[in-house]
Amino acid sequence: MSFLIRVQLPDTPGTLGAVATALGLAGADILSVDVVERGNGIAVDDLVVELPSGRLPDALITAAESVEGVEVDAVRPYAGVLDTHRELELVEEIAGQPASGLELLAEGVPRIIRAGWSLVVQHSDDGVRRLAASGAAPEAPITDMPWLPLERATVLDAEEPWIPETWRELGTELAATPLGKPDRALLVGRPGGPMFRAAEVARLAHLAGIVAVVLDT
Repeated sequence: MSFLIRVQLPDTPGTLGAVATALGLAGADILSVDVVERGNGIAVDDLVVELPSGRLPDALITAAESVEGVEVDAVRPYAGVLDTHRELELVEEIAGQPASGLELLAEGVPRIIRAGWSLVVQHSDDGVRRLAASGAAPEAPITDMPWLPLERATVLDAEEPWIPETWRELGTELAATPLGKPDRALLVGRPGGPMFRAAEVARLAHLAGIVAVVLDT
């Protein structure tokens, strides 16, 4: 089974290699590594690893944190391996099918930003309207999103009163970005975490900005 493990580690030569070695000794096969954020001597990396049947994901935490200075932010099941060209492919696909652009965006973003689901929502005088949703997005209607209109990409407080109870129970981390105009936004959910990093929010904003131009929203 594949897992996504997010680690914080000293941004020094050899540290990531030591983590990879420790994970290998625990029986994990590393499928991909993605740098999420880097600064102030600390790196945050996402590693997708394959564990043999019967091995518990706790072994990944023990192995990674056996390396000095390494902390594990989260471990969760992961389906598929990150394609580093996926953003360009998604924009190209949207440009080729603009009539389905919002649906393609909602479906593609979770694979790029490593999230569970995404929604495209719009604020109006009548409340909140769902314009598009990924396959795994919550189906329950949401009538109140007090953070709309939205001026810039941001991490949302998952403890706010408007958050549906099921989202809270799953420990869903949330980020959102305007999509062309403040009353239209792309909302991304990551049940069980990890939290969205500043670099991820910026990446989400850039992608939404490009797609908004392509769709001329």
